[in-house]
Amino acid sequence: MIQPFILSLFLYFPEDKSEYGPAAVTFLIFMIGAFLTMRFIIKISKREAMKAKELEEKLMSQQHSQGNSEH
Repeated sequence: MIQPFILSLFLYFPEDKSEYGPAAVTFLIFMIGAFLTMRFIIKISKREAMKAKELEEKLMSQQHSQGNSEH
């Protein structure tokens, strides 16, 4: 009995369907923003991964060259 009352506090289904328009536009704007943010983060992450790999290869080659010069 109390459950429908609690749900009615959070759910709103307007009788006038034109009220869905602004919500759809807002949703679309936020989805595009989220998508672009995700793409930006992935791009930065790949760039950082490449830098880390280059640094790792540089350190490994230095370590390898130092190991050969000691023998």
